[in-house]
Amino acid sequence: MIAIPAGMRVYLAMGPTDMRKGFDGLAALAQGALEQDPFSGHLFVFRGRRGDLLKVLYWDGQGFCLFAKRLERGRFIWPVTTDGVVRLTPAQLSMLLEGIDWRAPIRTDRPSFAL
Repeated sequence: MIAIPAGMRVYLAMGPTDMRKGFDGLAALAQGALEQDPFSGHLFVFRGRRGDLLKVLYWDGQGFCLFAKRLERGRFIWPVTTDGVVRLTPAQLSMLLEGIDWRAPIRTDRPSFAL
């Protein structure tokens, strides 16, 4: 797994994306549909129609990097919204890429200690 710096913003494109798109097509989506600057150095995450393929677009200052991940079984957990953009933290992106449900925090009760 690639480490993501703490201050980096992560944007999810809502709705399915044509996974045949490459650098230029995804950069155009980041600028048009997501209304963000693809040259900002932030991560833009796109999901295919079936939900088993992700592409992440990143500008490193010299050129675009395109990362892809395909699941052998199951689907990536995605928000229910079909329009717009969702912003994630780097920790939430890591959970999403590992197939963990990042949408709802897990609440654990701390044991009470009697003195």
